[in-house]
Amino acid sequence: MKSIASAIRVQDLDHCGLVAGIIDQMGLVEKIDREVGTHPQEILSAGVAVKAMILNGLGLVSAPLYLFEKFFVGKATAHLLGEGIQPEHLNDDRLGRVLEQLFEAGLTSVFVKIALAAAAQFEVSRDSLHLDSSSFHVHGAYLTQGAIAAEEPAALAITHGYSRDHRPDLKQFIIDLMCSGDGDVPLYLRVADGNESDQAIFAQLMKDFRAQWDCDALFVADAALYSEENLNVLSNLRWLSRVPATLKAAQELMEHLPDEALHPSQLNGYRWAGVCSNYADIKQRWLVVESQARREADLKHLQQKIQQHFVAAQKQLQQLELSNFACAPDALASAQHWSQKLRYHHLSQLEVVPHPYYNKAGRPRKGQAPDGYRYRLQGTLMIKQEVVALAQRRAGRFIVATNVLESESLSCEEMLCKYKGQQATERGFRFLKDPMFFTNSVFLKTPERIAALAMVMGLCLLVYTLAQRALRQALASAKQTIDNQVGKPTATPTMRWVFQCFQSIHLVIVDGVEQVVNLTQEHQRILQFLGAPCQKYYLLV
Repeated sequence: MKSIASAIRVQDLDHCGLVAGIIDQMGLVEKIDREVGTHPQEILSAGVAVKAMILNGLGLVSAPLYLFEKFFVGKATAHLLGEGIQPEHLNDDRLGRVLEQLFEAGLTSVFVKIALAAAAQFEVSRDSLHLDSSSFHVHGAYLTQGAIAAEEPAALAITHGYSRDHRPDLKQFIIDLMCSGDGDVPLYLRVADGNESDQAIFAQLMKDFRAQWDCDALFVADAALYSEENLNVLSNLRWLSRVPATLKAAQELMEHLPDEALHPSQLNGYRWAGVCSNYADIKQRWLVVESQARREADLKHLQQKIQQHFVAAQKQLQQLELSNFACAPDALASAQHWSQKLRYHHLSQLEVVPHPYYNKAGRPRKGQAPDGYRYRLQGTLMIKQEVVALAQRRAGRFIVATNVLESESLSCEEMLCKYKGQQATERGFRFLKDPMFFTNSVFLKTPERIAALAMVMGLCLLVYTLAQRALRQALASAKQTIDNQVGKPTATPTMRWVFQCFQSIHLVIVDGVEQVVNLTQEHQRILQFLGAPCQKYYLLV
């Protein structure tokens, strides 16, 4: 019995075969090895190490990389990574060296080459590219000086800056991410200094991307892109950006555009109106958009703000009414000066009330003339109806601008849809910060390794989105569905849910013969949609 038991090995496979299959289909290992180089004596190439990191990153465990080797204990390591590779080969020394090699090879260049090749292979559209950035905080001093420039490698400045994570106490770095509107697939990633400004860099990133990779896409970004300087930089690119609400021309347009000028959108809950603009002496189209859901939220918030301002102003008015003035004009001037500071209210029924005073202590005699008068104010706070009306009209509205002047090339309806696609990068950042994938508090020794790890996190997102897009397209093409978390059919499942469905699948090796257990009919059906590269890890091809 002992010899029989020793001849049986059970290893965890779970959803890792899905991840490995997509990585193989991308040719990622070969591309990394080509960029970084290989050595004839190394057991584990850089490409295989990166594949292992991605398996760890998409392993559905919140495991920072100092537990990297332990992640593969009990896993079907050789089956997933190659014959002869064991968990002990995946140690932190090898991992650290690979991260340094990636940094020296140029993180952005390596990522973009892999991403664009994968996009071509998976036929991902590049009609629109969505750029955004987010901060990632770290624990540690990181005293290394310097700034990351357009040409890598260079030192990464991990420092304090505006924190999207609301952790201003921690140092951070920035990731710039550009995703396709087709499936949220990331096509560009750059790791930058923790105090870098979006407005200072976005236009140049777009210009460089198009020049280097010959990509004639519509570049989409939030209001950080929209400035006179940036628009001039982007003169030869097609762009679409949100207009900052702080811009005076934008404020006036949102406040004074009448409701009847807005047209119902094909998107439920939206209305829009197109106008022409010549901001920064650049001909462009502005689209004023009104969101019903946002309008309701803005109006509710407006009422709260008006009430808060009223309570504060009422207290100030009480203090003002207790103040003594030497003359009535002084009292009126003070009241007018204070009233002008009020945002939503003004003083009404204003009166100046004289109060006599006597220099001699005690009760004055009957008929005694006062020594003088002090003057006090009395008034009532009233709503500035015109101000509130403008704020109500502005509620729920925002403006999107583009330099694509021909509506045949980009209609108003398409402008709105393309801008809403900006959520692609926002979903990407949520993915990168989800503790179920990589931990968002980074623990590594050097800024260079942190930057390289951020690129590997981007590769995790690339693999995940390609897998999700491929599955959804296959389901749509076959007009099929799979069950979601609550047992209802869906044609748009998340890969996270699919990963969870593949838990408790094992690779069993008996006397050198491999077989996969706990693989149900539903698993096999899903694998049919994902193709042979994924199926081979479950011994179906």
